[in-house]
Amino acid sequence: MAHIAEVIKYEGDNSTFIWKHPCEDFNLGSQLIVHESQEAVFMLNGQALDLFGPGRYTLETQNIPLIGKALKMATGGVSPFHCEVYFINKTEQMAIKWGTPDKVRFIDPLTGVPLELGASGDLSLMVEDSRKLLIKLVGTMRGIAWDDAEGFTKSLQASFRPLITSTVKTNLGAIIKDNAIDILEVDEKLELISGVLGTKIREGFEDYGLTVPKFYVTSVVLPENDPNFKRIRELHTIVLQTRVIQAEATVKTAAAQSQAQYRTAEEQSKAAIEAAHRLAELERQTTETEVARREAERKVIAAQAEAQAQRVQGLTEAEIMAAKGYNQKDVLQAEVQKAYAEGIGNMGPDTVSGGGGSSVMSDMLGLGVGMAAAGTIMPQIGSMFGNMQPQQPAAPQDDMAAFRAKVEKLTVMKDAGLLTDEEFAKMKAELLKSIL
Repeated sequence: MAHIAEVIKYEGDNSTFIWKHPCEDFNLGSQLIVHESQEAVFMLNGQALDLFGPGRYTLETQNIPLIGKALKMATGGVSPFHCEVYFINKTEQMAIKWGTPDKVRFIDPLTGVPLELGASGDLSLMVEDSRKLLIKLVGTMRGIAWDDAEGFTKSLQASFRPLITSTVKTNLGAIIKDNAIDILEVDEKLELISGVLGTKIREGFEDYGLTVPKFYVTSVVLPENDPNFKRIRELHTIVLQTRVIQAEATVKTAAAQSQAQYRTAEEQSKAAIEAAHRLAELERQTTETEVARREAERKVIAAQAEAQAQRVQGLTEAEIMAAKGYNQKDVLQAEVQKAYAEGIGNMGPDTVSGGGGSSVMSDMLGLGVGMAAAGTIMPQIGSMFGNMQPQQPAAPQDDMAAFRAKVEKLTVMKDAGLLTDEEFAKMKAELLKSIL
């Protein structure tokens, strides 16, 4: 009689994705234990029916409704029922190795030379849909792991190796060409290659209820002993040397341009400083000129003010005199009349008759009194002119002295405004005639 299990739990290792419990006969009331990151699937007649997550369960008809409907309950409910239990490991399996068993043919785009490349790496794998994986891949097997395991008829590695190899062969060369990756610098672009390949490979695993959280290309194997590859390496060396030479030339050119720009900037700075000095000197000269101009204007204004004051003073005196009814000429005439009046009053008969060697008329003419002046003072001295006697002729030397004295008097009268220039010239000519 077969052993009837009372406790059902996972007894496989951590590297196993799916593990089938060896017992297939269970009593109602048996205990089911599902650990964290696990799921348990009950199968009856090849059909995946009830699914249990982490926890402890008592197998009763209300807990396994799908199987319970198919069971014929025995009297007392103690008879066993026949079914299969599969435990699915839901943890992420890390560092699973992969590699291409065959070389990947690649045409170098720079030289057109064919090469054969190899690739390998790691991936992480996790069950996403337990029912899908169990139905599509495991079937009636005892379980499945990545590598070949004892009692398992096949492994995930064997199942998915063709998918990985085909995807790598199809896309590796295209990724290198599309991204213009130098074959000798391919190690620097492994992250880029891993991302593109991981996206394409993940699609194939998802069809079986699996997911690939991480996919890494850790190595691209180059054909070091291939003569074509050696030629590519030599060409690559030449290209690198050419790039170095171009880079050095660029650096030298940049240095020369920088030097020229520095010199230009220095010259511009000096020119700016010199221009600033010139501007400052111009401003200083302009300031001095402006100050001098302002000083000159101030002096001119002062002089104009002084002249204006004097003119106003003169005008004031003239206005006062005009208000009194006389002007400067009247003042001089009055002074002359006064002087002659005093002189005539002091004259004796001899003086009037010419005993002193000069008559009153000759003195009048010597002073150069014009006809207007004579007419003014004539009433006072009219009686004297009737008594005047002709003078005796004077000596020539006395005549010259008298002439000079009279000319000087005429000049004073002209300067005083009592005689015009025409009157002065006329009287001077008459004096000359009198001594000739």
